[in-house]
Amino acid sequence: MPVDLYYMPLSAPCRSCMLTAKAVGVELNLKLLDLMAGEQMKPEFVAINPQHCVPTMVDGDFALWESRAICSYLATQYGKDSSLYPSDPKTRALVDRLMYFDMGTLYFRFGEYVYPVMFRGETKANPEKLEKLHEALGWLDGYLDGHEWAVGNSVTVADFVLVATVSTFEAAGIDLSKHKNVTAWLARCKANMAGYEEMNAKGAEDFGKMAREKLGSS
Repeated sequence: MPVDLYYMPLSAPCRSCMLTAKAVGVELNLKLLDLMAGEQMKPEFVAINPQHCVPTMVDGDFALWESRAICSYLATQYGKDSSLYPSDPKTRALVDRLMYFDMGTLYFRFGEYVYPVMFRGETKANPEKLEKLHEALGWLDGYLDGHEWAVGNSVTVADFVLVATVSTFEAAGIDLSKHKNVTAWLARCKANMAGYEEMNAKGAEDFGKMAREKLGSS
């Protein structure tokens, strides 16, 4: 049976789940929620997820939210082997570390830079916040040094999480050119990830267009 995913394509976390599902061959029953219109507050959705956030996955009688947890679940439950979410404790810890890094540092710093002008009515982006974002990208650049994918030379769920984030940065006009490992890895993701265009590219570009319009006027 298909797995339900409540989502919004503008959301990078939603897109990471969609990429993971594609990689493991899970058919998603996509249920679009327009957060701008407040659809996440409908009682029937709050009954599923009292935090009323996306993405939210429902697999039979099991409901789960938090995108990185969803990615890990899909890879573990439906992956043909453990390559996407390795069973080796040390390798898995490195995958987890990068997903936490994405949540707590990389995407967080992007939000700190763009969200005030996109959603909070500020008229000018803070250049110091952009510097902090580039600091985080520099760390990612270092983490990618010497291997093809986020953790070693095989794709893991960390790549799906990070590419949804970094492609959004690129679409929003963030200059990635000085982060050479990041740009090379991003190109590999675009060329090799199953369903990249369908599951990620358009949503990233649509979010990026919104961000560019606001940042360009700041």
